[in-house]
Amino acid sequence: MKPEKRIALVAHDNKKKDLLEWVRYNRVLLAEHQLFATGTTGMLIEEELGIPVVKLQSGPLGGDQQIGAKISEGLIDFLIFFWDPLEPHPHDPDVKALLRISVVWNTPVACNRSSADFMISSPLMSQQYEPKLPDYEAYLDRLEQTVS
Repeated sequence: MKPEKRIALVAHDNKKKDLLEWVRYNRVLLAEHQLFATGTTGMLIEEELGIPVVKLQSGPLGGDQQIGAKISEGLIDFLIFFWDPLEPHPHDPDVKALLRISVVWNTPVACNRSSADFMISSPLMSQQYEPKLPDYEAYLDRLEQTVS
């Protein structure tokens, strides 16, 4: 993980205002990094900060899964996901899959403002960092033997 981080930003509708307040407060620091976001969230952040955001599909249209794919490919360094635990979401399985894949690949995740504040204020934000990636070789070997 290089000093310039690749940060994914996601927010459910009821949390977009909170995320926008957070990115506004952290504008200077976020401008030093590459930002990715799901559709509407990305558009709002880009308008708010005036800096480019790689915008993927809207969450319900596959944006959460696109971010998950980028995490599994090692193309996202950490995830800021302001999710709303009190509202049902039609794409809830996608949300759970995104959080799951973040854990599978040992990707730091902040799910609320406090955890995002801790993550972004870490001394590791401006340093090279090598996360310990899980070794899934034994799992893949077992899977291959099952299929053979």
